[in-house]
Amino acid sequence: MGAPTSSALSEVYLQFVEHTRLQTILTENHILGYFRYVDDILIVYNKIDTDIDLLLEQFNNILPTVKFSIEKETNNSINFLDITIRKNHDNISFSVDRKPTTTDTIILKDSCHPQEHKQAAIRYLFTE
Repeated sequence: MGAPTSSALSEVYLQFVEHTRLQTILTENHILGYFRYVDDILIVYNKIDTDIDLLLEQFNNILPTVKFSIEKETNNSINFLDITIRKNHDNISFSVDRKPTTTDTIILKDSCHPQEHKQAAIRYLFTE
């Protein structure tokens, strides 16, 4: 689990690496978009201008203790966080990604959870 400061220090370090080392790699490989949330990264690129396997190799050569993996789109769609992103001709559509392990179980109304958590569960199911 580590110290309470571990997550904050990890974020600071990742931002440092992004601004010093990754920025150059992204520019050299003609990356159109780079989006990171904690340890998940979405990269938007043109297949003609970018060799994604070379990019992965360059990412993995930055730090010996950090290894990146890749998940490529299939059938013009990819899941990022809890969103499915689909390419359709000239546009992009988004939908909520339901993982196979989703139980759709909600918090009981008489539980000791904060009211905001209970309402969030209802809103989540309602806007599905």
